[in-house]
Amino acid sequence: MNVLFLIFHGFDPNNGISKKISYQLDVFKVLGMQTHICFMDEHGTKKRIVDDTVIADYGNGVFSKILKRIEFASISNYAIQNKIDFVYIRSNHNANPFTIRMVKQMKQAGMKVVMEIPTYPYDTEYKAQGISRQIFQDKLFRNQLAKHLDAIVTFSDYDEIFGKRTIRISNGIDFNSVRMKSTVNDTSKELNLIGVAEIHEWHGFDRIVKGLAEYYSIPQNYIVKFHIVGYFFNSEIEQEFKKFIADHHMEDYVILHGKKHGVELDKLFELCDFGIGSLGRHRVGIQAIKTLKNREYAARGIPFIYSETDSDFDQKPYVLKAPADDSPIDINSIISFYQSLSLTPLEIRDSIKDLSWKNQMEKVLKNVFKS
Repeated sequence: MNVLFLIFHGFDPNNGISKKISYQLDVFKVLGMQTHICFMDEHGTKKRIVDDTVIADYGNGVFSKILKRIEFASISNYAIQNKIDFVYIRSNHNANPFTIRMVKQMKQAGMKVVMEIPTYPYDTEYKAQGISRQIFQDKLFRNQLAKHLDAIVTFSDYDEIFGKRTIRISNGIDFNSVRMKSTVNDTSKELNLIGVAEIHEWHGFDRIVKGLAEYYSIPQNYIVKFHIVGYFFNSEIEQEFKKFIADHHMEDYVILHGKKHGVELDKLFELCDFGIGSLGRHRVGIQAIKTLKNREYAARGIPFIYSETDSDFDQKPYVLKAPADDSPIDINSIISFYQSLSLTPLEIRDSIKDLSWKNQMEKVLKNVFKS
C-alpha cells in the first residue's frame, strides 16, 4: 500500500509536532507500507516537497504566500501519478474550495482519505489568541470538506465532527524515544514538579505558581519547586509570569529553564518527581482531550496532575485530577497525593503499553479498510 502523509507546514525532526508525525510515519513503514511525507519548505523560496522531491516551487513575495494556500493540484497530481492508496491529512484548519477540490480528485481516483484534527474544538483556541479571523474561511467550508473524507481522526471523545464520523484514537507514545526515569528521589524534604510545554494560557501553569505563592505565604519546612521547561508562546504571558514570580519572591521555587531536549531534558526528569499537565483547557472551551504530554509523563514513569477529561488516565492511581477552573492549585494536595503513592516508574510506564503509536495507527487502518 502506498501512503501519503500530508501536512501544510514545515517538517523539522527537532520540532515536537514533527516528532509526533515521524512516529506515525514510522508505524506505516513498520507495517510494510510505502510511505511518503508532503510538507512545505520555506527556506529560500516557498516549496512544496514530497520526501526529497520538490513538486511545486512558489518563489518569493506576496504571490507565493497566496499560492501555498490555494495551489494543491501538485499534491493531487502527485498522488494520482504515484498510485497512492491512502492519504492521511493533518488538518491546518484550512478548509476552502481548493482543499475540497484536492480531496475530491483524490477520492475520484479511488484513494481513501482521512483528516486528523489534532485538537477539537479549536475555534476557542484561535479566539483566545486573538486570531479568529484566520479560520473565517475554514468555518465556511469545513463541513463541505468533511463530506468528501472517509473519516476524521480525533483525539477527543466525539463520535462525529463536522457531520462526518470519527475514528477516535489516543495520542500515542514511541517508547524507544522517551527515556524512563531511572531513580526515585528522596522526597522526605523536597518535591520537584516539572511542566514541559510550548506555554499557552491553556496549560494553566499560572495555577501552580499561584498555588506556590499561597503555600509559601507562611513559613514552610518542606520545599516544593516548579521547573518550567519550554518557551512562552506569548510574550505578554511571559512578562506576567515573571512579574508575579518577582513580586512574590518566588525565584528560588519557580525555575524557568527554557527549551530543553535530549540529555538535558532527561537530566531534568531525573531531578523531578511529579508532572504538571494542562490545567487550563477550560479556558479555550475544551473539556475532553488526550494530550501527548500526559502520555509522555506516564512513559517517563512519573505521576502527574491535569484538569481536563482524559479517558485513558482519569482512573489511573498515579493521576491527580484538578478542578477545571482558575483556582490556585493546592500544593499540599500534591504533596499528600505523591506521598501516598508506592508505584515504581516501571509500573507507571507499563500501564500504558496499549498506547503505543503502533496500536493507535493500526486502529485507523483497520477502521478505514475494514470492508
